[in-house]
Amino acid sequence: MKINLKINGISKILEVEPGEFLLDVLRRNNYLSVRRGCDNSSCGVCTVLFDNKPVPSCSLLAVKANNHEITTVEGIQEEANKLAKCFGEYGADQCGFCNPSMALTVYALKQENKNATDEEIKEYLVGNLCRCTGYVSQHKAIKKYLGEKNESS
Repeated sequence: MKINLKINGISKILEVEPGEFLLDVLRRNNYLSVRRGCDNSSCGVCTVLFDNKPVPSCSLLAVKANNHEITTVEGIQEEANKLAKCFGEYGADQCGFCNPSMALTVYALKQENKNATDEEIKEYLVGNLCRCTGYVSQHKAIKKYLGEKNESS
């Protein structure tokens, strides 16, 4: 079956199977920043923005995305680069496997609440696991990024 999506601002018609997950459809269509992690919505590595809200694509049936907007990290490249710079300044970047999903989630947070408190940041990021860091340096980098001028508002 065919579904209509807007991916990173571009309208697409994609062929999907009835039980296929969005993660698999995106990867098959060369959105390779969307990564496979746990396959049960626990790690957040497969996160995309679904109508500007972070969701795990490994558990979202692709047919449910019909007529919705999907954003991958390629769709927010400028903001992802700003966050990457902050991560580098704080030594928060190690293997990089979780970076695309983390960038999308932090970007969504910035759109909703750029003045988030420490607790609000932690709560918002609860679904994004990083196996390399202790989160302290990431948290500092995220606070710096959130404090920068929000040019996409």
